[in-house]
Amino acid sequence: MYRYDEFDHAFVAERVEQFRDQVQRRLSGELAEDAFKPLRLMNGVYLQLHAYMLRIAIPYGTLSSRQVRMLAHIARKYDRGYGHFTTRQNLQFNWPKLSEIPDALSELASVEMHALQTSGNCIRNVTADHFAGAAADEVADPRPYAEILRQWSSVHPEFSFLPRKFKIAVTGAERDRAAIQVHDIGLHLKKNEKGEIGFAVYVGGGQGRTPMIAKLIRDFLPEEDLLSYTTAIVRVYNLNGRRDNKYKARIKILVHETGTEELTRQIEAEFAELKDSELKLPEADVEAIATYFAPPALPDRAEGWENLARWKKADPAFARWVQQNVQPHKHPDYGMVTISLKPIGGIPGDASDSQMDAVADIAEEYAFDEVRVSHEQNLILPHVALADLEAVYRGLVAIGLAEANAGLITDIIACPGLDYCALANARSIPVAQEISRRFGDPDRQAEIGELKIKISGCINACGHHHVGHIGLLGVEKKGAELYQITLGGSGDEHTSIGEIIGRGFEPDKVTDAIETIVNTYLTIRKEPSEIFLETYRRVGPQPFKDALYGSAAEAA
Repeated sequence: MYRYDEFDHAFVAERVEQFRDQVQRRLSGELAEDAFKPLRLMNGVYLQLHAYMLRIAIPYGTLSSRQVRMLAHIARKYDRGYGHFTTRQNLQFNWPKLSEIPDALSELASVEMHALQTSGNCIRNVTADHFAGAAADEVADPRPYAEILRQWSSVHPEFSFLPRKFKIAVTGAERDRAAIQVHDIGLHLKKNEKGEIGFAVYVGGGQGRTPMIAKLIRDFLPEEDLLSYTTAIVRVYNLNGRRDNKYKARIKILVHETGTEELTRQIEAEFAELKDSELKLPEADVEAIATYFAPPALPDRAEGWENLARWKKADPAFARWVQQNVQPHKHPDYGMVTISLKPIGGIPGDASDSQMDAVADIAEEYAFDEVRVSHEQNLILPHVALADLEAVYRGLVAIGLAEANAGLITDIIACPGLDYCALANARSIPVAQEISRRFGDPDRQAEIGELKIKISGCINACGHHHVGHIGLLGVEKKGAELYQITLGGSGDEHTSIGEIIGRGFEPDKVTDAIETIVNTYLTIRKEPSEIFLETYRRVGPQPFKDALYGSAAEAA
């Protein structure tokens, strides 16, 4: 895990004090809201429906126990006792007082955390695979490169006022768990035929009003060229991205309007000018950053296999949790544990202060002091010995976070929606809760298998509904909430944008519609091992339209 040096500490502290002065001037009336807005946004402060919201950066989703405890402390002292983990590996506090936010930021800085560039038209939090450094299918840990990008992009003088927000994701495994193809820049770590590290570079992905899948513009970018090539991309975007229409300001629109071939030509021309500049990454610097992310020394714990078999036989609930929430680790005696923040009927992504404290304790005792945040709004313990799984499970049961549903139908992604967000058209949370309760039976979830439901309360798509196997978009129609359903989306290495299935459903009918879709799938799947997405890609939308609307004509 990266540790701040003297420059980092001073830099963050100075920004906190600068923002403290800005807040004081806003509260005194010296600064009007219009003048204050861009300043607060660059420090992660939004004005929501009911209060200010503070968004904390969790770079590449990595936290120490000490940092998790600080988030719990902030929730208790400055909020209402909970925080909301988001799809960008951030944490949001929904109820802080503006006057107290500088104090909260100062306390966060004491554990090497901040809220810089979690909003505004700048390069946002760089995200990564939540299993980074532990996954068995990993080519290389993407987090050192995410950290290099974080350092390069923080308050970058050229890129602090881009045409629109800009998001970068990095993955280093065969399986894409960072959804890189729906980002402005997606980087896939790989090795060439010589065994050298580099990146496949994707540009122009995104969701929102105009969902698009990123285009592959470089199959192999050498490691040393990471910053110069990224600079070339963002520079071309900054110069040519549209500033006349915020709905057409993202780089995905520039790619679409300019054409992939021509935009690639412009990027390559800019890169040629930068390639041998000071942006070239020295190998020593990469190695120095990489040392921060060296995996913990994992002693062999072979006794875990026998213990695990005995525990699973004795406790079916524990066996179910291991089956669903524990993934294979690079080290055979260890596993990667997903802590589901989706208890049945709960609010997706929410964690209380006491839950965060308890997770910090568990991580400190059993997981080498490390916690991850996934873009699917769950927490991860990346290094847990099989011999310790039973103790970890009991600790999670005690705090209500032992739901065995990772990747199942109740592991729902949802944005805060109209309950909090000033941009939302519809609520997301009550819909997620109702669907969760309807499908909460463990046996039924197991029968359905892998199925990702994602819910957004507005077209901005913070709930990633476009890439849900089943996506729900809340819209407003004639003053009432309505939910549009998309099917067939996916955010992995085979990214696809979901197709709109037909007319929308009222809030009291949307869960029934989901049940109809699920029952149709169960009827037409080839075999129990064929997951929903595979069935949809095989048969297309028509069986689901017929089940929902009676005929294709009605669905039009």
